[in-house]
Amino acid sequence: MTALIPLHGVAAARTLDQQASARLAGGAFELMTRAGQAAWACLQSQWPQARRITVVCGPGNNGGDGYVLARCALQAGCEVVVVHLEAHVPQTGLAQRACTEYVAMGGRVELFPEAFPPADVMVDALFGLGLSRAPEGEAEQLIAAINAQPAPVFALDVPSGIDPRRGSAPGIAVRAAHTLEFIVRHHGLHTGAGLEHAGVLSLAGLEVDKELVSMSAPSAQLLSPGLLGRWLRPRRRDAHKGESGRVLCIGGDLGHGGAILMTAEAALRTGSGLVSVATRQAHVTALLTRRPEAMVHAVESSQDLAPLLETADVIAIGPGLGQQDWGRALLRMALDAGKPLVLDADALNLIAAKPRALGDAIVTPHPGEAARLLGRATSAVQADRFEAATTLAAQLQATVVLKGAGTLVAQDGALPRVVAAGNPGMATGGMGDVLTGVIASLRGQGLSAFDAASAGALLHGMAGDVAAKRGQRGLLATDLFDALPALANPEPVT
Repeated sequence: MTALIPLHGVAAARTLDQQASARLAGGAFELMTRAGQAAWACLQSQWPQARRITVVCGPGNNGGDGYVLARCALQAGCEVVVVHLEAHVPQTGLAQRACTEYVAMGGRVELFPEAFPPADVMVDALFGLGLSRAPEGEAEQLIAAINAQPAPVFALDVPSGIDPRRGSAPGIAVRAAHTLEFIVRHHGLHTGAGLEHAGVLSLAGLEVDKELVSMSAPSAQLLSPGLLGRWLRPRRRDAHKGESGRVLCIGGDLGHGGAILMTAEAALRTGSGLVSVATRQAHVTALLTRRPEAMVHAVESSQDLAPLLETADVIAIGPGLGQQDWGRALLRMALDAGKPLVLDADALNLIAAKPRALGDAIVTPHPGEAARLLGRATSAVQADRFEAATTLAAQLQATVVLKGAGTLVAQDGALPRVVAAGNPGMATGGMGDVLTGVIASLRGQGLSAFDAASAGALLHGMAGDVAAKRGQRGLLATDLFDALPALANPEPVT
């Protein structure tokens, strides 16, 4: 897939639902029927041996989708039971009709808190798009019971308890093994807690007119692995190293030389023509021994740095920089050099103490660093990662890569992008240093700040996925180096 995949907000999804229903002879109930049937087909595909199906239905149209699925499973000869809270009798006309048709076929309905019957699959059709606050009371108890039972959970459209607007879980939320989205992909299920709770994601278009969907404005875009060839084209036969970018990596205060070494090697592995390292004298020998292709310079004062800044095409600064006088002086010079920048780690912590517009720069904060830059709690950043990334991009006037599950790339005035690559094994020291080098390399190879950040974050996540094939636990940042060259040379796409 070579196009950026559109992701939509809740308002757009609801509008599309209404517009699609208006075009169908059977109206909204026809669309609900399609949703329930698609969900049943997906369940059969994922769990073909499942014969005992429990469907937890809420009072709204998400519950109606669940009743349609239950009817389909009953028709297929499965042992089916619908469970709902006493207060969750169907409340919309569509859900009432779907429930009536299920019961008319002999469908069984039970009230929670009766114990769930043994099930091969548990279906979550409780709230869908309809909840943006923490579940309370019996609803909270019901979701806890769903999570406690042993069967895999299949969520319809949105795992109940997840706020699809923000991708957060304001309280307890269903932990699904698989979530089937309807008509469009919801941006909140592709990052943060939404990604964690959704499990495997798939989409059912419900035969809605593609032209109608294309007219709906997305709220974000998904970066899939097939996109790399869009940015990383084959080189000319007569290309030379000067055309591939001169990257200057600045960092590695005393005792932290490994961080800037990883940044430099990542830049080399991603295709930079020339990579220089400005670091403490104490680290020069070790860095040259590990990576002789890098040009390592002892920089003990701002005078030592000045000539290196002049020849650089892009500057990567922050890994191992420290927050003492040495790091502050070098950062000040880098910011004033007028060159494209990639800033991470201590460079961000120093900027947080005295925020300023950064211009043609890329910043790569993890949630804690983003929180310091924004002057808020880390939990607030994670509660709405999209808002945090876009706000930070506007405040710094820079491109922002907000790291984490479902890494976000944001630039003021552009749709944010979500990286569909990476894994939990990458939550280890040094991964950010490698990312800084990857992005700086692509920036030096001629990509715009937004595209370099997007392609670099995607490439980094893909390399992590290749490295994690041996196992996520114990994955090292340096394990990505073997995967980077092959991934950085994808087949060209149009």
